[in-house]
Amino acid sequence: MRLFVAVRPPEPVLIHLDLALRTVAAAVDTGDRSSPVRWTEVENRHLTVAFFGDVADSLVGELGDAVAAAVAEAHPFELHLRGAGVFAHRTLWVGVGGDVVAMRQLSDAVGRAGSDLVARSDDRVRSRPHLTVGRVDPSIRRSRSRWTGQAQAEDPAEALVRALAVYEGPSWLVEDVLLLASQPGAGRGGGPLYSTVRTHTFRAM
Repeated sequence: MRLFVAVRPPEPVLIHLDLALRTVAAAVDTGDRSSPVRWTEVENRHLTVAFFGDVADSLVGELGDAVAAAVAEAHPFELHLRGAGVFAHRTLWVGVGGDVVAMRQLSDAVGRAGSDLVARSDDRVRSRPHLTVGRVDPSIRRSRSRWTGQAQAEDPAEALVRALAVYEGPSWLVEDVLLLASQPGAGRGGGPLYSTVRTHTFRAM
């Protein structure tokens, strides 16, 4: 079973973000019907806390207990989505503001909790919490800038990041994390299908 731990923003936060992304998408003109972005499904948008990869069924319960023990030491904290960036000219993400230090500490604690149980260590840097919103096809160039009105060829990822640079969403209180199972290709549009294995709630203030 392919497992990871994530923070899922509440529905109002995701709706606010989706409206902003729709506005930005409408401003990206490729000159034809092609879209430079394959947007992630709203229900799949999350902040990854730790990724464990394939975990044997016999270890799922033990891993859940280890994550629960790590999360039990955490207190609720506030976050909001803000700004944007791109990894490798392809992966478009929206950044995080608020108590980012608490989010990093949570990632470290949960990652350590599962490291003794799974063969794959989570070697991705979690110092920059982010929410992936789409995959960009850099081969598709915008034929006209909606902001300048001038014809030009431009990396769509750069245009999208610039448009989202001033984005700031509503704050929410992070009170729990989800242990999720991922089935690549089983979701809508050929994307992943995520199912909740466990919900782990933080210690009350």
